[in-house]
Amino acid sequence: MRRRWTWRELDQASRNYAHHLVAAGLRRGDRVATLLPEGDALPIHYLGCFRAGLVATPLNYRYTPLQIDHALGVSGARMLVFDESRRRDVEASALARELPLGSIVDGDDSGRRFADMLVAPARPVSLRWGDPEEPAVILFTSGSTGPAKGVTHTVRSAAALVAWWAEACIVPGDVALALASLSHIGGFTDLFCSLSRGVPIVIPERVEVPYQLEAIREYRPTYGVFLTSNLFGLVRDERSRPEDLASFRLFSAVGDTVPAALQEELQALIGHDVNECWGMTEAGTGTLSPVQAEPRRGSVGRAIRGYEFEVRDGDGAVVAPGVSGRLWVRSEGVMAGYWNDPDATRAVLVDGWLDTGDVFVQDEEGFLWFQGRAKQLIIHRGSNIAPQEVEDALVQHPAVLLAGVVGVPDEVNGENVRAFVQMRPGVAAPAADELIAFVQVRVGYRAPADVFVVDDMPLNASGKIDRVELRRRSELLTPPPPR
Repeated sequence: MRRRWTWRELDQASRNYAHHLVAAGLRRGDRVATLLPEGDALPIHYLGCFRAGLVATPLNYRYTPLQIDHALGVSGARMLVFDESRRRDVEASALARELPLGSIVDGDDSGRRFADMLVAPARPVSLRWGDPEEPAVILFTSGSTGPAKGVTHTVRSAAALVAWWAEACIVPGDVALALASLSHIGGFTDLFCSLSRGVPIVIPERVEVPYQLEAIREYRPTYGVFLTSNLFGLVRDERSRPEDLASFRLFSAVGDTVPAALQEELQALIGHDVNECWGMTEAGTGTLSPVQAEPRRGSVGRAIRGYEFEVRDGDGAVVAPGVSGRLWVRSEGVMAGYWNDPDATRAVLVDGWLDTGDVFVQDEEGFLWFQGRAKQLIIHRGSNIAPQEVEDALVQHPAVLLAGVVGVPDEVNGENVRAFVQMRPGVAAPAADELIAFVQVRVGYRAPADVFVVDDMPLNASGKIDRVELRRRSELLTPPPPR
């Protein structure tokens, strides 16, 4: 389906859909998985599940059959709603064929169809929204440090993370643009921030840059939160013009640090920096630079209302401003836990605080500066090297479009730095030694020991540099030279 929806139409369709889900045999607390592209089906599904006290379980549309099986197995979903275009992968999934209540198909003329469930049922059933502490949605992590986990948000935590972010970002008259997948925490939050504040939201047909650029030109959005990887594509697309982005009142980015080179290109294109923010599936988006002020380049801003942050050392003690440590967050918007994984939940939730696993420095004014993921830090000769810092230096080279960095085990140094780079279209790749020397000038000993050129940088299901895949590829290569 591709259309415009009024509030009344959306309300009626989601109510009808909820009735059909319950009539199909689903009961409160049942998980209903989806494999749906960007568009209007997933918002209707979310609303229908919430009306009936069901647990919406969106799977990322890029999932392979093995990833589909993993998510279905973790969640224990009883039904799957999928788009006809993914039929082959659904049929290749072992678990999808065995779901207790089967599947619903969008875009097909046979079997149980999604479109048929949007019309009023012959026999309406009783509906009741979930209670505050009941699970409302399971959102899967990007899998950047291991197998994807099912982040469980209750009615209360989902409502809180939406309410706090909407208060920080949405104003009357806004037109929001969904720039992250609706199956991801970013797109989910943007969707319900818009619905809760009564402002329209534009959902591009796909999350790739050409579709986003088309939507920007047609609808002139005022609010948008970009994934950093997509921001690269948008800024460096030869079709992008300064006037394309002129309508944005709040132009923000999340998902990874915005390298200095990209900020410079944004300055040249639109005349100001992007407002970086921090967020994660487990807690929503909790930081932003004051909208009225120029963002502090390199910082993800300060805590918005409803969020508390502490930077702690390895023993759990709060460190002084300017000292690096792990970021802990407390908010009503923090998850209830990982679905069906109590050990992983206990490892990160302690006394009402969430250990994010991110390494940060906080200054005297409360601004936060990202240093890297604790599990992704490269330990070289006893020193911590954040992959993002090396990647930032690499993309400053005029030939480099994207860069990904991983650690390689080394008997002497502990780990050495290995880089993978994707060149800009039509640009010849420089020699590896040239790139290494270029980075050495900027980050010294943190420079990579070797560099490999890839045709396409692997991205995970959330659109971030897939360092898990890069580590797998790295293991197939020869060891780097000692440094």
